[in-house]
Amino acid sequence: MEWKKPLIIAGPCSAETREQTLATAQAVAASGKVDIIRAGVWKPRTKPGTFEGMGEEALPWLVEVKQLTGLPVAVEVANAKHVESVMKYGIDVLWIGARTTSNPFSVQELAEALRGTDVPVLVKNPMNADVELWGGAVARLAACNVKNLGLIHRGFSGYASSCYRNMPMWHLALEIKKRLPELPIFCDPSHICGNREHLAEVAQQAADLNYDGLMIESHISPDEAWSDAKQQVTPEGLFGLLDSVVWRSEDSDSESYQRSLDELRGLIDSLDSEIINLLARRMAVAEDIGRIKRDNNVMILQPTRWNSLVESAMSRAESLGLSRDFLSALFEAIHLESIDKQRRVLNK
Repeated sequence: MEWKKPLIIAGPCSAETREQTLATAQAVAASGKVDIIRAGVWKPRTKPGTFEGMGEEALPWLVEVKQLTGLPVAVEVANAKHVESVMKYGIDVLWIGARTTSNPFSVQELAEALRGTDVPVLVKNPMNADVELWGGAVARLAACNVKNLGLIHRGFSGYASSCYRNMPMWHLALEIKKRLPELPIFCDPSHICGNREHLAEVAQQAADLNYDGLMIESHISPDEAWSDAKQQVTPEGLFGLLDSVVWRSEDSDSESYQRSLDELRGLIDSLDSEIINLLARRMAVAEDIGRIKRDNNVMILQPTRWNSLVESAMSRAESLGLSRDFLSALFEAIHLESIDKQRRVLNK
């Protein structure tokens, strides 16, 4: 399958009834903005007793969707039986969900069932923030000669309070892109956000980071959806969202653009060199502090001093045009390295 860019995958979280599935698919397809219709058939739910999908009964509805819209259809698979069923009905695109990606045994079962297939298979990131597990799932499929692979970034589970259902952790998605540059990567704003309010913002962030497309949940009557009602949008809402996203070119042939970019990149290279040299000098001072503590039998960690230093930096963040999250992560990394330097001195 040729991956166009940007490629848009949209449709209901779940295929609930034949009428709902066909009506949503036709409405979504009517704009001409959607390339693939998605619908969940098997739904892995956290708690028993909730709606877990219609199963194989819904697959003929997706066959009808293909006939009515002329668009390919996509579903999630989690085991070999699912693969057997979707192959029987000629489903065009498969994706492996986050819960399945988290389990190497399940991924291996799917890889064996999909061995040698040309059907596109998209792999969602695992629930936990583990790039190795994500890449490992892709490697298992590739080892079974699954030829047409891609990635879906749907965010990572976290315990901290946030406006997101699943934290985007964009740096992890960028890391998997760096490791697997040959694979297309799509963003799933619906599962990152868990609500409609932030979908456009997250979709634009994905476009700005050069993603290959989006997977968005759309339902003919979202508030009445049997699963994930809050994160689904009407087809009309979907079209407005897609119209709002700006997809920029990867490069420009403009001479002035290249000249300005080269100048600014040269400046960044120079500043980065200064930062590295300053960090090296700072760590040398940390080693000197370690020697003084060693000679006076004083422990390494001084929380009061460190907390005061961090708070001072945080108070200046806004005036410096820096985010508190960035400064916090930076100082945490510096602190850990300083502790390690002092530990080595004390235990030399």
